[in-house]
Order: sequence, then structure tokens, then C-alpha cells
Amino acid sequence: MRKTNENLDTASGYRIAMIMLGIAVTPVLLSSSSLGNQLSGPELIKVVGIGGFILAIIASITICVGEKARLPTYGIVKYPFGEQGAVAINILMAISLFGWIAVTANMFGHSVHDLLAPYIDLPVPLLVALGCVIFVCSTAFGFAVLGKVAQFAVPVIAFVLCYILYVATHGEPIVVETLSSMNTGVAISSVVGTIIVLVATLPDFGSFVHNRKHALIASVLTFFVIYPLLYWAGAMPSALTGQGSLLGAMAMFGAVLPAALLLIFATVTGNAGNMFQGTLVVSTLLARFPKWQITIALGVLAAIVGSMDIMAWFIPFLLFLGIATPPVAGIYIADFFMYRRGGYDEALLASEPKVKVLTFVAWIIGSLVGFMTVNGVFTLTTIPSVDSILVACICYMVLSRVGGAKKVTA
Repeated sequence: MRKTNENLDTASGYRIAMIMLGIAVTPVLLSSSSLGNQLSGPELIKVVGIGGFILAIIASITICVGEKARLPTYGIVKYPFGEQGAVAINILMAISLFGWIAVTANMFGHSVHDLLAPYIDLPVPLLVALGCVIFVCSTAFGFAVLGKVAQFAVPVIAFVLCYILYVATHGEPIVVETLSSMNTGVAISSVVGTIIVLVATLPDFGSFVHNRKHALIASVLTFFVIYPLLYWAGAMPSALTGQGSLLGAMAMFGAVLPAALLLIFATVTGNAGNMFQGTLVVSTLLARFPKWQITIALGVLAAIVGSMDIMAWFIPFLLFLGIATPPVAGIYIADFFMYRRGGYDEALLASEPKVKVLTFVAWIIGSLVGFMTVNGVFTLTTIPSVDSILVACICYMVLSRVGGAKKVTA
């Protein structure tokens, strides 16, 4: 059995929280503006508070699973899906993570290009490649360097965001009298869905945390406290101006420069974390290669793909893949509470089926429910990602018993 009291090179909950926030800030800045221009101030506060609470609950469970297992997400899924079955899940995760690496690299290139445009016209592909060099250097030397990058960059991001918020609330904007309305359930779904893939893969970070107490500190501090504040701060400029993007909103205040700097720092911390997780999952598929070589290869590929004009259709494709990730979390959570509370015994994998078909049935059902609820076919909790997690979790609990899964809890 894998125990949590092993002598491992671990990190505190606060350090883990900094890394997770560095990853979260890019999608927050992209999605919060669209929420801000559709909700009033009090409604916005309520929505981000409820969304943060939901995320904190799910994150506390997933990160504690990683803390117990001392395995990344892609090692944990071997148990419910089977050793060979987990390969399919890992490929899905690898495609999704690499896609976001390329998209964020593309965003970095365009943000730097826009920032430097008044002074020098550098080709966007060159800037994308420069960004990938930074991302690789922030990741290739391991978890410790990733933590140091986050410790430097996250406070800078917070300072710039506070400045932007100050400018937005103390300037003379064109205040929008009536905002286009958004249903509360849809708004909460936006807050949760923005970062649910990170929450589903938190065992990657839970495997590095000191103990369960620090795991809970990381999840609560990140998702219940700071994430809602980040989301609210990112949404406020759009709430005041009605603009659908942070840059568009800050242009009305004459403060495009700090907004551009914020996006640049956010892409650096976000993609360093994406690279870290991407390296972990690809290393399970290409075990014979050292992790630093995998990181460099991801950087080179991201520079190539991120320089192409494919983002318009690539992002919807990645969002579609994101629907399939939350059910994986529902399944490994159910598997943990039913069978792995005493630890993860690698010897069991040899005696169990290499591909657990009924687990894939539960995953497909959960994914289909998420797809249907996100497209309004029917409604359960009003939050599609939570729907898919709950349905996959329940289906696995039932089907694993039907399939005669072996009970291994302590």
C-alpha cells in the first residue's frame, strides 16, 4: 500500500495554492469578463461565492485522493479503468492539456505583440516561440522551480489586478445602465466550469503536498477564498463598462498597458502549470523518456501549433474535451471511497482486468449527461460539470458492484 507518511519531497498547502492560482488566473481572466457584463454587482458576488464553495468541496476531495495515493491523476485512474484502459483516458488528458498549452502560447504571443506594436513590429510566431521557451524553463527543472515561478508571478498578477480594479472603480467610465441578464444557474456553471478540469486533475498536486491538512489548506484557500476574489475582480471592469473582454473594458479607462501586462504574466504562470501536468501525463505514455525531454518536446510542438491560425476552431474542440474530464474525477472519487481508503496497492493491478469495460460505460454515461445538460436538453443541478461528476460517480458505484470489484479498503 502507498501511505502518506513516506519521506517525500513535499510542499506546503500555501505553496501548492500559489501554483494552482497561477494556473487558474488565465481562464479566469478569459471567462470573468463575459460574466461581468451580464450580472449586477450583488448578483455577481453571490454567483462567484456559490461557485467557489462548490469548487472548494470537489477540490478538497480530489486533492486529498492524490495526497493519499501519492500518485498523479494518471496513475490513479489505472485502478478504476484498468492498466490498459487508463491509457485511453491518459491520451484524452494529454490532448486536452497540450491543446491548452498551445492556445495559451498563442495568447502570449498576441498579447506581447499588441503590447510592443507601438514601438516594434515583431512576428507573432517569434513571440509564441519565445513564450514557449519561458514556459519550458519554468517547468523543465521540476516542481521546485515551478513553485518559485508561482511565488514571484502570482503576487505581481494580484498587484496588477488590484491596480486595474482601482482604475475601473475610480475612473470615469461609461456605466452601463442595463446589462444583458444571465440565469443564476448558468452563471454559477460558468464559474465552476472555467476551472473544473484543473479541479479534476488535482491529484497531480495532492501527491506533492505535506499531508491532508495542507491539502485542505490548499484547496480551501485557492477555490473558496482567492478564486472567487479573482473572478470578481476580473469581472468588475466589464460590469462597469459592458465590454466583453478585459482589454476592451480597460481601453475605456485608458489603461490597456496594465491589462496587457496582466495577461502576459497570467499566461506564463498558467502555461508553466499546464506544462507540468502535461509532462506528467505524457510520461505515463512514453515512460522511457526523461521528463525534461518530454517538457522540451511539448514546448517545441506548442510553438509550432500555437503559431498557426487554428484557434477559432481549436478552443471549441478543447471545451468539448473538457466535458469528458469531470466524469473521470467522479469515477476515481467513487473508487477511492469504495475500495482505496486504505491505500493504493500496485500488486492488485496485475490480478485485475486490464480494461474495465463497465467503468467506461459509467464514464460515457457521465460524459453524455454533461454534454446534454450543457446544451440544454435537460437540467439536473443546473451545473453541467457537477451533473457529469455525480452521474459518473453513481454509475460507477452501481456498475463496479455489478462487475464484482474487489474490496480493498482498510
